[in-house]
Amino acid sequence: MPECDNPLWPCAMTGAAACLAGFEGVSVVIHGSSGCYYYPTTLLHAPLHGTFILENEVIFGSEERLREVIGGLSGTGNRIAVITTCVPAILGEDIQSMLAEHDVLLVDSPGFSGDVETGYTKALSLLAPQTDAAAEGVNIDGICLLDPFYKGNLQEIRRLLALASIPVATVFCRDALKKTGAAATCTIGTNADFSSGVGKYLGGSLGSGTLRATFERLGAVFEESDTSPVLRELSLMEEETVRVCDKFLRRFDPPSVVIFAGASYAEFAAEALEHFLDADVRFIGLRNQDSTLHYPAARVTGLKEAQQLIEVHNPDLVLGSSFERSVRGNRAFLGITPPLRGVVRLAPVPLAGINGTLFFMEQVLNACMDHPRTQP
Repeated sequence: MPECDNPLWPCAMTGAAACLAGFEGVSVVIHGSSGCYYYPTTLLHAPLHGTFILENEVIFGSEERLREVIGGLSGTGNRIAVITTCVPAILGEDIQSMLAEHDVLLVDSPGFSGDVETGYTKALSLLAPQTDAAAEGVNIDGICLLDPFYKGNLQEIRRLLALASIPVATVFCRDALKKTGAAATCTIGTNADFSSGVGKYLGGSLGSGTLRATFERLGAVFEESDTSPVLRELSLMEEETVRVCDKFLRRFDPPSVVIFAGASYAEFAAEALEHFLDADVRFIGLRNQDSTLHYPAARVTGLKEAQQLIEVHNPDLVLGSSFERSVRGNRAFLGITPPLRGVVRLAPVPLAGINGTLFFMEQVLNACMDHPRTQP
């Protein structure tokens, strides 16, 4: 049996919940223990339901408890989705037969079946999204409740598309459930780690180069659009960021950095730091896959390993989660990947789009100035 070998990154069960709980019209049930319920609840900040099975259900079966929870939700009008966790999966209960009289979407996604992306992709595939040639606009994907920046990313990309007079079609995964059956034929992304695979992909929105190329493609596809306001604003953003970063570099050396994140955000951060600050990207600890980047990188799955890499590479700046913050020593730190515990987050700040790059570079500069380790 596969093991849960990545304690720094959520499991497949959490990924399935992140996908389904993002859709209006779905009631998500976590079929498992209280711990399997509270973990995704604290990460996703979304309404979830749980069966909270105890020892007696493990021994004598969980059918009665599962039926009780499903019965309480059956009158809401929502599609009910049941996500299995490790214990029911190991017990081998025939949950599909238990719920045969209910219209329930069963997602067999226990933690040992993979990481968060595995569960996210499986849950979305079970919803069977469809494109509709009559649907106007472009889909937005990569919007995942697990991502601390998903609200800001969605707000920013909606803003940029409105500037270009391009309608938004379906948002994966933060939309009405019924809209998954009539998505547009084209899609742009905000975080490629949570790609929907729906429609023709026209590009991402992380970083100025990627964003420019994507909106040039959008301008070619949507003949009635006007992407020039977006491209002008993008040029102004680049000029202002270069000006501010040059001012920083007159006082401080280019920072060295170690990054811990999913591949999509890690690549964005590394390229932005290298481009604007001539940063020395010493290592990238990937949460979710082996290295496909042109930086020194490898998958890192344990806190002790992360701490050793920080000590070995001795960067000025560490990017990561609350885990890396706890072992960064006296180095500057910026949180870009979950979990980000112990901090208050109210504003919908992005990493995608124009304002995403501005926010990221602003936070980097402030963090480095608060922890100056080298000066010319």
